[in-house]
Amino acid sequence: MLFNSFEFAVFFPLVAAAYFLLPHRWRWLLLLGASYWFYMAWKAEYAVLLVISTLVDFTAARGIAKASTPVGRKRWLLLSVITNLGILVGFKYFNFLNGTLRDLFGAGWPIADLDVLLPMGISFYTFQTLSYTIDVYRRQLEPTRDLGRFALYVTFFPQLVAGPIERAPALLPQFFREVRFDAARVTRGLKQMLWGFFKKLVIADRVAPIVDQVYNHPADHDGITVIFATALFALQIYCDFSGYSDIAIGAARVLGFDLMENFRTPYRSASIREFWSRWHISLSTWFRDYLYIPLGGNRVLKWRWYFNLFVVFLISGLWHGANWTFVLWGALHGAYLVLALVFAPFWREAERKLGVHRIPRTWRFLNVLVTGLLVLFSWMLFRANDIGDIGVMLARILDLRPDPSGLHALFIELRSDVMIVTCGLALFFFLADPWADRFAKGEARSPGRWAEYGWYGLLLAATLLFGQYGRTEFIYFQF
Repeated sequence: MLFNSFEFAVFFPLVAAAYFLLPHRWRWLLLLGASYWFYMAWKAEYAVLLVISTLVDFTAARGIAKASTPVGRKRWLLLSVITNLGILVGFKYFNFLNGTLRDLFGAGWPIADLDVLLPMGISFYTFQTLSYTIDVYRRQLEPTRDLGRFALYVTFFPQLVAGPIERAPALLPQFFREVRFDAARVTRGLKQMLWGFFKKLVIADRVAPIVDQVYNHPADHDGITVIFATALFALQIYCDFSGYSDIAIGAARVLGFDLMENFRTPYRSASIREFWSRWHISLSTWFRDYLYIPLGGNRVLKWRWYFNLFVVFLISGLWHGANWTFVLWGALHGAYLVLALVFAPFWREAERKLGVHRIPRTWRFLNVLVTGLLVLFSWMLFRANDIGDIGVMLARILDLRPDPSGLHALFIELRSDVMIVTCGLALFFFLADPWADRFAKGEARSPGRWAEYGWYGLLLAATLLFGQYGRTEFIYFQF
């Protein structure tokens, strides 16, 4: 089931109403059934994978707690790691790895690809449930004895298929506490959901046809058009993914649960490091806590520190998809961070000599601009269909003979009136986003009751009038 579907428009109000009408002791069961229904509306048989992950990790955590020797604890942990990563690799990476070997060894390679669909949200829920057993192994968490509520932690429908990737210490205890109906909280949740729907339906889904047209046929477009489409993709992926997060966080808030923040105006970052502290925060912190720190983090020799950073981002790229374009994207961000560390002493000395402390705002603006260009280039690798298309687009961009007529033809082909309105709304969104984002999360003061009514009325009108309705999936569902 998709958030932007008619089914969800019926499903969520019914679940929310039933949730508050039921006694506390039955509510977890309602949410568990609703979560499985939500997932099974996509492909019912793949719910078996959720059951396997739930039972294995619940059992493994209990086994870790009861084991009397370090070897016994490690065996239970390995059961969890092998099961979860085995499911992930089998469904998501087997054909990618098999195809790579076939390319290396030729047509005589004897193993055929698997004819399976990628389970929706598999990268998210496997990481979420895996973090539970790791936390128990580290003695940071006591294993729960309640299988039902643990199953709800694994499958909680607002964030099941695209995050945020929650941790058990933060989310699991919330399923045990009694929630009373709070009109103010429900209103805040609905406001954040509306902000997310606006991002997804009005911005992301409206600019998607332009991006798809250019990236699916890069040889047919000039450099200016490629750059324009890449800038729109940067807007699309942010509105699509942060829009999902807003809907998920808002829906959970309506029901009385708090999910972690996943985005914090990332395009206003003044460095790549700051960007990753603002973009997909739940994934960044997951890799930090469960991969980067166990590798040694920065408490090692300098070359090993650089290696740790690069490997984490390389794996992060692969997490996003079974394609070499994602691997290159992750490697590029790893290289950005390593180069920033290598040249940090020279950069600090240059800043001292330039006296940039006298113009802090201007200097930050320039850093935000440079960071934005670096991120923009990386998005081209992320969105490209294959490595060959990357080469074609780079060739078009490096061609110093710009031809603006390509953009005009693109707008004519894709109905210029709708696209012009959409780009105008996108510009408005970009200018309003920092305040609106904080306001939707309840972090900014209200400008006044009537101004607030006007703002949300405008969002609702724009969503109803310009929203792209249908069954367009969220980009991160494929991960």
